Amino acid sequence: MQENNLTVVTEFILLAFQGSQYLRTFLFCLLLVVYYGTICGNLLIITLVSTNKNLRTPMYFFISQLSISDILLITNIVPNMLYILLNNGGTITFSGCFIQFYFFCSLEIFECFLLTVMSYDRYVAICNPLRYTSIMTSAHCVRLIATCWLLGFSAAFVDVLMTLMLNFCGPNVIDHFFCDLVPLIEIACSGTYFVQLEIYLLSIPTVITPPIIIVLSYVKIVSVILRIPSSTGRQKAFSTCSSHLIVVSIFYWTLFIVYIVPTRGQTLTISKILSLLYTVFTPLINPIIYSLRNKYIKKAVQGTFLKCVQCGNCPQINVW
Repeated sequence: MQENNLTVVTEFILLAFQGSQYLRTFLFCLLLVVYYGTICGNLLIITLVSTNKNLRTPMYFFISQLSISDILLITNIVPNMLYILLNNGGTITFSGCFIQFYFFCSLEIFECFLLTVMSYDRYVAICNPLRYTSIMTSAHCVRLIATCWLLGFSAAFVDVLMTLMLNFCGPNVIDHFFCDLVPLIEIACSGTYFVQLEIYLLSIPTVITPPIIIVLSYVKIVSVILRIPSSTGRQKAFSTCSSHLIVVSIFYWTLFIVYIVPTRGQTLTISKILSLLYTVFTPLINPIIYSLRNKYIKKAVQGTFLKCVQCGNCPQINVW
């Protein structure tokens, strides 16, 4: 198909990880296990929060939303990547590529805002404990989460819309395992100045501002914790924040390395491995961090397991 002597791209070729059959088979098996473990781990947390009365608090409600986001994110990336690994490359339609890109952006931006909301929850719980129940009501928590989802999908729509304004006339080969922003810009035929400007401007409220708010929140939280007279009280207060801090550190560390830090001198293989960290392995790590470091979730797992053993079936899921 011709338009202004330029071939209009109707599909893209994703290369993923090129190499020997043994390497691709190893990666396929590894990612399949990771995908299965991620789905099971996050579904377990969602089920526990929905069925266990002791976990029906704002903090665990936000954790369950993080699990939903992680399931959607890894499902958006991994199944197609497994197909590409089996076939040593694969094609994706133009619309399919941008749909994948849209959901990827939406879920990443949502997680940025969600982690900020979770730091706000810890701030209220530690710095204003007497008013915690009156501030973090069920309705308020639902409004916060709805706002995060709305902002995520809205900001991603602007991002994708600007990228769609680029001309793609060939080549159509993307040396990556999914449709990401940087690889799409690299193969565009038209100028990318305005798209890159929009990306930088949009990153200020979506990627830069949230971690600043998180840091400021924890500066205040730490200052309050250090004023607690008993060491037991300080330890208990720190333990409620440690899991969230670990998740925030892993998420933003990988995100900044891939998108904020200059990639000059960084090979494509290293870039793809770093992308694997926040698209595939972070969704697996999140439920492990929250389950292994949280005594209430571990007790809920033990209680649910004992009920299943005693009655022969699992409890029904109730909406929080």
